[in-house]
Amino acid sequence: MKLTKQILVTGSVVVGLYAAPALAAAEEHGAANPFAGDLGNAIWTLVIFGIVLLVLGKFLWKPVLNGLQSREEFIAKSLRDADAANKKAEQVLAEYQAQLDKARADATAIVEEGRRDAEAVKRTIQDEARQEAEAMITRAKREIGVARDTALNELYTVGAKLATDVAGKIISRELKPADHERLIQESIAELGRTDVSTN
Repeated sequence: MKLTKQILVTGSVVVGLYAAPALAAAEEHGAANPFAGDLGNAIWTLVIFGIVLLVLGKFLWKPVLNGLQSREEFIAKSLRDADAANKKAEQVLAEYQAQLDKARADATAIVEEGRRDAEAVKRTIQDEARQEAEAMITRAKREIGVARDTALNELYTVGAKLATDVAGKIISRELKPADHERLIQESIAELGRTDVSTN
């Protein structure tokens, strides 16, 4: 309705603008001025103006108004659609950002778990190596002790045998200082041979 009034006012102004030069030209030539007080011309002008308005209203204004209204509705719908698309895009962006944040958190957790696992494996390997080294040291000490005991046992056996042999030799004959010296040298040599043969 408001648009119809605007079109009527605009149409009146346009008719007035087109009529003004024609009236000025008619005045110069001495023609009758419709606004000069001639009632018949004024009535005919108003009747023609009314007919023009009716014809324009019936055939032109409705299609123009319908076109303008459909254009207004199209623009409003486009704005609504753009607003909805913008909101949807913001929602999708927020979802992607949340997924990206979750992926970052998951990656950080995986790296941290890998670091913890590596530390646990490192500690396990160190503990196993320490236990193995301690076991080797214990085994080596035991083997050294067994070897020492065996060597001492053999040494005592050889010493006792040598002492018995020397005593037997001493008893079987009387020793002179030279014999005594010779027996000591023989015992030392025999002790050396026994050590070599046991190794």
